[in-house]
Amino acid sequence: MTSKEILAYYDATVDRDVRADLQRAVELVGEPKIAIDCGCGAGSDIAYLLANGFVVHAFDIELASISRCRERFGDNHRALLSQASFSSFSYPLASLIVADASFFFCPENEFSTVWEKINTSLMPSGFFVGSFLGPNDTMAGSGFKREAFWPDVLVFTEVQLRQTLVGVEIVKWTEHDMDGETAQGECHHWHIFSVIAKKI
Repeated sequence: MTSKEILAYYDATVDRDVRADLQRAVELVGEPKIAIDCGCGAGSDIAYLLANGFVVHAFDIELASISRCRERFGDNHRALLSQASFSSFSYPLASLIVADASFFFCPENEFSTVWEKINTSLMPSGFFVGSFLGPNDTMAGSGFKREAFWPDVLVFTEVQLRQTLVGVEIVKWTEHDMDGETAQGECHHWHIFSVIAKKI
């Protein structure tokens, strides 16, 4: 069953502003406009991608996420929704793959296989846009309430992440290391690497 914390996160992010990196990636992507939203949550990125003419294959491991998105986008034939994990999802060919704050919860022992699937799925000259958790983030610490969200928290150092991204062209790299708040207004130290990358 989806925890009350995750449900509160969905409520807080259902209409959140789309991040600048996704806006930039959408500007860069050519035809065909086919996107995959990995860990779609409450669907704010799906809404933006649909509004920009994309067919969107979106998945989330949480049934509550997919149920909400079906209610929101059920009449749109360009929104293709699946309840699946990173490793069980069948990745179609896509010109844009989005993983915004979702890889944080990919099991570490599955990530290399998942990343290989993403690379295979991405069309030549297609774009990946996503974020990765750094070691200074509150989520990476022992005090983070993992049982409320997900037991696996995937953390990358800059060196590890740059090694992972060998083979793609990094279009934009941003490191955020700062105090702030969660979507629910709780104090949080953010350490996130935000990336736009192009398949060569």
